[in-house]
Amino acid sequence: MAKTIAEINEKIKKGQAVVVTAEEIIDIAKKKGISQAAKEVDVVTTGTFGPMCSSGAYFNVGHTKPRIKLGGGKVYLNDVPAYTGIAAVDIFLGATALPDDDPKNRIYPGEFRYGGGHVIEELVAGKDVRLEATAYGTDCYPRKKLETLINIKDMNEAVLFNVRNAYQNYNVAVNLSDRIIYTYMGVLKPKLGNANYSTSGQLSPLFNDPYYKTIGIGTKILLGGGIGYVAWQGTQHNPNALRGDNGVPKRGAGTLAVIGDLKQMKPKWLVGTSFLGYGCTLTVGIGVPIPVLSEEMLRYTLVTDAEIFAPVIDYSEAYPQRKPDILTEVSYAELKDGTIKVQGQEVPTASLSSYPGAVEIAGVLKEWIKKGEFLLTEPVAPLPGVESGIVFKPLEERPIP
Repeated sequence: MAKTIAEINEKIKKGQAVVVTAEEIIDIAKKKGISQAAKEVDVVTTGTFGPMCSSGAYFNVGHTKPRIKLGGGKVYLNDVPAYTGIAAVDIFLGATALPDDDPKNRIYPGEFRYGGGHVIEELVAGKDVRLEATAYGTDCYPRKKLETLINIKDMNEAVLFNVRNAYQNYNVAVNLSDRIIYTYMGVLKPKLGNANYSTSGQLSPLFNDPYYKTIGIGTKILLGGGIGYVAWQGTQHNPNALRGDNGVPKRGAGTLAVIGDLKQMKPKWLVGTSFLGYGCTLTVGIGVPIPVLSEEMLRYTLVTDAEIFAPVIDYSEAYPQRKPDILTEVSYAELKDGTIKVQGQEVPTASLSSYPGAVEIAGVLKEWIKKGEFLLTEPVAPLPGVESGIVFKPLEERPIP
């Protein structure tokens, strides 16, 4: 029973495709059996909605009169610095960028109220953003200073380009020390006071295609509420991470670099986010369709939270010192139940990502496909898989002569 993406697209165009979410397919397969479900279902939609620090956007703001060379100068958007080491009026804004004087604006130490992710959210919401720039001036770009309001609708290009999103599994963070610590996994209470995690589990895209058989370079996705594409493997892509017998990674593994037109996106699915004592980021909504090309692909989409395991890591000592210590492994079913057991202690859990948001994203993508508004794409190249020989490498410091 093999299908092709072209055949599925023809069914989508005719309004005949059977599309279900990664939650729904589990019960369908239980009732009908794997073979029948694989014959009947054409697409399984996935979703995730969580903080993704390796995100950002590039803009072409257009030329002023007289012209100014922003490249090589300094540019601030609502006081948040943007990168200018490219062309004259192209700039890149990272989600984690912070104002130079951010500490002066905090209500109390450790608070980060505003950063690059918040600027991106405001631009997507159609708000004006203050641009301030200084340049060194050249014969062809004589202007040296610029202060103006800009709006996304007036830009030539506004593109979300995230170099690492949709992590295929991640750590569960705890704190063994006797003091509160502040991390990108949130505030961690002392002596195993809480455990934080950040993945949508059985709905997460790469858990439903663990070997990247359908998700590849060029795969069309829902990104930030608009249309996007997988541009490349994401940074830290590690297909050779430890896997269970079901093929699902038990450590951080694959990642996606994604790209899309920011002008199509919605602030509901791109949210500037602050982490107390750590910094700022962008919470990103991503939905990926999994075409059911075979029974094998259908089986992958049947993965449940009880079959997905994540490592519990101490963020007070093991993580910052890059120690390989793992306290235990827990399933996402345990995490979502609200408590896990670590060193004999019951530890309350909380998710940094939104499972209801992931459910909604998978549902939105499902409706787009059913209405014929979203066709699937053939990847132009696969993501590096287990056969790639990729080895995840840390930075080993060397003395500078």
